[in-house]
Amino acid sequence: MSVIDTLPPLRDVIANHQLSARKALGQNFLLDLNLTAKIARQAGDLSQCDVLEIGPGPGGLTRGLLAEGARRVLVIEKDARCLPALEEIAAAYPGRLQILTGDALEIDPLAHLTPPIRVAANLPYNIGTELLVRWLTPAEWPPYWQSLTLMFQREVAERIVAQPGSKAYGRLAILAQWRSTARIVMSLPPEAFTPPPKVSSAVVHLEALPAPRYPADAAVLSHVVATAFNQRRKMLRAALKGLAPNIEEVLEAAGIPPTERAEQVSLERFCALARALKA
Repeated sequence: MSVIDTLPPLRDVIANHQLSARKALGQNFLLDLNLTAKIARQAGDLSQCDVLEIGPGPGGLTRGLLAEGARRVLVIEKDARCLPALEEIAAAYPGRLQILTGDALEIDPLAHLTPPIRVAANLPYNIGTELLVRWLTPAEWPPYWQSLTLMFQREVAERIVAQPGSKAYGRLAILAQWRSTARIVMSLPPEAFTPPPKVSSAVVHLEALPAPRYPADAAVLSHVVATAFNQRRKMLRAALKGLAPNIEEVLEAAGIPPTERAEQVSLERFCALARALKA
């Protein structure tokens, strides 16, 4: 019998510890251990890695990560009601699960992790995008993580992998694809969760690149992209006019027609524009 089989079913855990999902915490619990194991496998070979998980809830994915051989798992959980359930998992996997209580936006996990590090999480919907942006915009690159395997609302997942010319294409796609390889690896219907959310979900796997795909100053690129997509319906010569008095000349120097809109511009040309503006 495997260790995971000695633990009670998640539905029993939720009932025993009275863990009704809280909307204010963005909670939707994934109870199917076959699905959580499949998500854990999407994170790759975990046997030589520490894994960071945000918002484990009753621990469905946590079980999957440990069962799939993660060297060590660090979970950060804001909801104190979930701690007894997580402590049961820690007892079943001695020395391999560390539990931190608090807000993932305020805790530095690096003090508790040993590289190589992978991140895998069914992120709380209310902080998922903010956490992703933080992971993609560290002060130095490469980042502390090798890969991110993250569940989002389907709409957010599509924004991460979107290509120029699509309505989903925007700042998130640029940030993700500049420094990583991103792909959707799983889709999940609402009924896979308790309670079922109103939208479908998807798992995105991002592998960190050793260096950005194209040269650009990170701060300049981020500012240019944010400005361009803030007024995405405008031509770039109008949307970006505040960045330089001769913005049309700068756009043309970067190979971008001034009459194009942000959603038509590729990552490579945005990086060229960032270099031209800095110059």
